[in-house]
Formats: sequence, C-alpha cells, structure tokens
Amino acid sequence: MSSPPRCRVLIFDLGDVLFSWSPVTSTSISPRTFKNIVSCPVWHQYERGRLTEDECYRLVGERFSLDLAEVRQAVIDARASLQPDDNFIHFIRELQAEEQDTLRIFAMSNISAPDYEVTRTKPADWSIFERVFTSAGAGMRKPDLCFFKYVLDEIKVEPSSVVFVDDRFENVLAARSLGINGIVFDNPSRVRQALRYHVCDPVSRGRAFLEAHAGRLESETSSGTPVAENFAQLLILEATNDRKLVNFIHHPRTWNFFQKKPTGTTDEFPADLDTTSIGLMVTQPDDHVFNSVMDEMLQFVTEDNISMTYFDAERPRTDPIVALNVLTVFHSRGRAADLAHTLEWALGVLEHRAYLDGTRYYETAECFLFFAARFLRAAPDASLHAVLAPLLRARVLERIGAAGDALALAMRVLAAAAVGLHAEAARDLAALLPLQLEDGGWGPSWVYKYGASGVKIGNRGLTTALALRAIAALEPGEAQAACHLTPEPVPRALPKLRVQTALPSPPPSPPASAKHVRRFSAGAIAKGVYTYLFHEGVSRKRSRSSPS
Repeated sequence: MSSPPRCRVLIFDLGDVLFSWSPVTSTSISPRTFKNIVSCPVWHQYERGRLTEDECYRLVGERFSLDLAEVRQAVIDARASLQPDDNFIHFIRELQAEEQDTLRIFAMSNISAPDYEVTRTKPADWSIFERVFTSAGAGMRKPDLCFFKYVLDEIKVEPSSVVFVDDRFENVLAARSLGINGIVFDNPSRVRQALRYHVCDPVSRGRAFLEAHAGRLESETSSGTPVAENFAQLLILEATNDRKLVNFIHHPRTWNFFQKKPTGTTDEFPADLDTTSIGLMVTQPDDHVFNSVMDEMLQFVTEDNISMTYFDAERPRTDPIVALNVLTVFHSRGRAADLAHTLEWALGVLEHRAYLDGTRYYETAECFLFFAARFLRAAPDASLHAVLAPLLRARVLERIGAAGDALALAMRVLAAAAVGLHAEAARDLAALLPLQLEDGGWGPSWVYKYGASGVKIGNRGLTTALALRAIAALEPGEAQAACHLTPEPVPRALPKLRVQTALPSPPPSPPASAKHVRRFSAGAIAKGVYTYLFHEGVSRKRSRSSPS
C-alpha cells in the first residue's frame, strides 16, 4: 500500500463554490421561488443553450405565473449579487505555487451564455483557469455523465488524476461514478484539507509540521490545558530519532511523567514505571543504570507479583500497557524471568480482549496493541515471538477497519505491520491519510488519561510522528526514506535508539476466524510462556537487590 497518487488536475464549479450569490431580489419573487426557477427543466434547457434568454423568461413566467418583467429583473438582481470568493481563489493560487505550477486548473459550470458573459466581468483571478467549461458551450449540464466525459476528453487526462469540487452532491456523485475524485463543497476549511490530501505529499507536509513546531510539540488536555510532560516527548524522539523536535527533562534513573509541576492532578506526583521504561529504552543509559532501575522496579509489585504503575507503595495501581512497557525493558536486557507473572497477566489481557475499552491510563484498544507490538520488537527472543506474535496478529486483524481517530489508526497500522499484516493495514492507512490537517499535522487524538478524573491528554506531535511511521511501515522503500526526519546528532546523554525496528517474518497464519482465535486458550498460553521463560535453564529469578 502506498499513498494515493497525487492528483494533478483540479476542476471547480463556479456558483456557490468560487462565487457566491443571493436569491433575494428587489421584486415580489421570493428567494424560495427564485431557487425553484433556476432548478426547473426550463432553466436547465436554457443552461444547455437550447433556449434563448427571452424564450426562457417567457416560459418561466408561464410556468410560475409571474410577470415577464419581474422575472427579468430578478435575474438582473441575482447577477449583480454575484461575488468571487477571493480567499478561496487565493488558496488555489497558493496551492498551485506550492506544487511548483504542476497543477492544471479548470472550471466547469452549469450556466447560460448570457449569465456567463456577466460573470466574466466580475473582478476575479480568471487567469488561474486553463479553461472554463460551461454547460451552454458544451450543450450539456451536470450531473449528465456526458458532460464529465466531454471535459475529460477535452483535457485528455485519466479520471483518477482529477479532483472535482462542487456544492451539489448529485454532481459529485456523478463524477465519482466515472472514477473522478469528488469533493462536496460544504465547508471551505474541510475542502482545503481534502484538496491538500489529493494534491500534496503527506510525508513532506507532516515532516514540515514537526520541524515548524520543533521544541513546542506540547501535550494538551481535552479541556485545552497545556501539559508539560516527558512521555509523549520520548515517544516522538523514538519515532523520529530527531532530538531537536522534542523538549523534555532528562532523568538519570527514574522518570516522572511531568516535566515540572503536575497539571490537573495531585501537587505531589511520584516517578512512574511507565515513563521510566520509555525513558530507559529511548535514552539507553549504561548497564549499571539499567540494572539498578530494574532492581528498584521489582520492589513495586502487587500481591499477584504484577508490576505497579508508580514508584510509590501508597499508589498500588496497575495498567496492562504500563506492564507491557516494563516488560519491554526487562526482556530487552535478558531479565524476562523476573516478571513472569506480569507477562502472564499481559497475555491474559490480550487473549481475553480486556483492552477493547482502553485501560486505566490509556484511551484506546490500539494503544495496547501498539505497545504490545513495541514489546515484541524490543524482545530479541524468537521463542517469545513464536508464543506472542500469532495471538497479537489475530487480535490486530480483528481491529482492522474499526472506527478510530488519527492516533488509533496510526497505532493500528504500526501494530499490523509489526506482525506481517501489511496488505490488511492498507485499509486503515487509507482512512488515516485524509485526516491530515491543513498545517500538515494530524489532528488532536487522545493517548492517555488521568485515572481518577478521566481527563484525556493528547499530543499532535506524537500523532503526526506515528502517522509518518505508519506510512513508512507500509512503504518500506521510498516512503520510509522520505519519512526520515533529518536529525541533529543526539548528544552523549541521549544515544540513538538501539531498539530492534522489525519483527522476524511470522509463519503464515490462516484468517482470524473464530476457530483460529479460540485455539489460544489460557492453558496453552501459560504453557508457552513458561516454556519460553525456563527453556534455556532460567529456573529461578534473579535475586532482588536493593536500589543503588
């Protein structure tokens, strides 16, 4: 799957797209009646050039029982109200310049010859159009398919390379039926976003957004409050390997979610195992620090020997995604046996789909699948992959095509790619790409939430960084190279990532039918886990030393 081919031809309607007008006239004809007039079969024939102006007015007067002079004056008033949308026309000109004048721009309008003559007198930027196709000139009108075929034949392009913009859905539907990309003009901002999706390269736009906001990619709550936190910054660095993009407070051992004073929670906020796990994996300190922190982590487990969230025994919270991130650290350092019960719990959450409504601290099911895939990438053991990858593959496959915001879609694509579901993930990538906003970034999406209040936190920088990674994951050649953000050298305190970035190719798996999914019973998983943990003679845990 690749990004859709960039469209090079734009066709715009005139009335109610590039020009506005008013049906309010100085006559006794009401706006509703006037709209009915310009929508009736007589007017349609006039627009096709099959009636003269006088014939049209006469027939309209007879059809609607109106005085001929009133009809003529109402049309004069409507013509006078016609005004170009200079802002939107300027946007088209800017888009043309951004694409280095490679766009061909046309207009296609249902309009009579006399009305078009008047329209051309309006002070608009008419030079932007290579050609204007009118219904009067062609003898056809939208939504007649023959009119679209005529235009395509005249400009000699394939329908797939064309974007057509019109305010009437029936016209857009007709265009789409011929393979033309259609946009309904309902909201200028949405239409600009859609045009950029069809015309511009998403990777270069996303990269430009990140670089334009380097050092200012702050998180924000669902109420609009900025949150200065380390977690998202670390994930952005992991996704881009570009230190200049992020701004965080480096911690030599354990990490705190917040950079400074906590926002929206208690004034005193302890360091947590979640941010610490991400921090360790991203900054890669020396072995002594890794082992010292892991030893300290082992002091904070529940009665079930499951890793807690905080370095605080007074806050005995657990979260399966936090567990996955802690497991990532231990497995990457060869200490898998230390957290056998935590792994067993995480597997149970995966097997029984306990993550579908999110977790205590994370908003979506995709967060769990993404961090599970990240865990697999970091763990070097093929035997662990053999146990976990098939189940994760089945669970990801179940989510393909589900509704989700930009971050959920990006995380799902990345999780799918990690377990070999590249073709299947194309559907979610196709849903992700149009969500790119005008400024090049992907919109606000919720990553995590406060456990007590439920206040959500998101970060556009993280969403954009993962969206770019998702594009690269399904385009391992050219797009992956394009997605790489030119990094500054990472200082010694923050060495470049050494996390494995791709899983070994999993064995072929049948479709995720109910039968296929059911075979992952709790007993079978537990057996696989313990076989993995003790296969190479690791029959007892390391001794727990006190933190140094």
